[in-house]
Amino acid sequence: MDLDEDAIREHLATITQEHRDLDGAIEAVHQAGTFDLLQVQRMKKRKLLLKDEIEKLHNMLVPDIIA
Repeated sequence: MDLDEDAIREHLATITQEHRDLDGAIEAVHQAGTFDLLQVQRMKKRKLLLKDEIEKLHNMLVPDIIA
């Protein structure tokens, strides 16, 4: 992935917002009382995939420094 730092930061902001939105959506579904378990599982799986991508992008911006 050969993206410049600004593009990485922009994509990171976008997927971080999507991650937060999914968190809110999952909570709203639970608050409603009646919900589709499959739908919740799909949202949670998507949220985990986003978390992994967020971590990957963050690591691209902050390189490991071995002291």
